[in-house]
Amino acid sequence: MKEEKIMDQSQLAEDLSKKIQYDFAKSFLVKPLDPIMVKKEFDKPVAKDDTPKKDENGVEAVDYDKVETEVKEVESDYRKGVVLKIPFEYRRQMDEEKFPAMPIKVGDILVYKATYAKWFDLLKDTHLVSQFDIVAVETPKA
Repeated sequence: MKEEKIMDQSQLAEDLSKKIQYDFAKSFLVKPLDPIMVKKEFDKPVAKDDTPKKDENGVEAVDYDKVETEVKEVESDYRKGVVLKIPFEYRRQMDEEKFPAMPIKVGDILVYKATYAKWFDLLKDTHLVSQFDIVAVETPKA
């Protein structure tokens, strides 16, 4: 069922791409998917006694002797998104076969570093992603 959803997004992305009036120079226009949630460990200091004590210099402080590890579910540093537009600079490179090993087309799902993407506020809920910030292209399972 997930494969059908990806196919639908691919066809939808191609239809949307034709309606978008912009051509981009160096960035991919991407529709971000839901954030990826991952489990991460966080270290948290734990004190035996929460009451502050004075040290030899007269400074009051709480002494933390142990550290507890806490597991939380947080948003990943990476994001997935569906390609809506391919920059003409990338298309030119593909035509000249400078990057033949990684063809990216409209409808593909990219994995990119979320903090490097820029919101493109001229089209609602879209990111501009540089080709150098793309970490992976998701391949459908056979």
